[in-house]
Amino acid sequence: MAALFNLEIFTPSRLFFSGPVESIIMTLSDGDAAVLANHAPFTAPVVPCLIKICDNQGNWRTAFTAEGILEVTGEKTVLVSDAAEWPEEIDYEEAKAEIEEAEETLAGGLFRFETETASASLRRAKMRLKAIEKN
Repeated sequence: MAALFNLEIFTPSRLFFSGPVESIIMTLSDGDAAVLANHAPFTAPVVPCLIKICDNQGNWRTAFTAEGILEVTGEKTVLVSDAAEWPEEIDYEEAKAEIEEAEETLAGGLFRFETETASASLRRAKMRLKAIEKN
């Protein structure tokens, strides 16, 4: 059996996940990263992505996570995220509507803050749909 470490994922509304895991794979602001037991400590920003979690039985599960901060310490790994959802929690039609709205804003946005916000919304909505597709 592989070495385990404790993972906790928090959102503003709930404790999304807590338990021992073998590994996680996710996207940080500077690229993809994997964390295993006894990983060197670090803290890094997370972009909207799919987080792949290998549980203590060796089973993989994928979820969507929004922007956040990942902290790896000797005791545990903690992700504090704006949002996190299991594929079965994601409303497909809502995510599709978010994509359409973001694309319309990008097509007609005149101000930088509009296009930056729309770009972030578009990436987030696309990741939510990708989570459904991976399930």
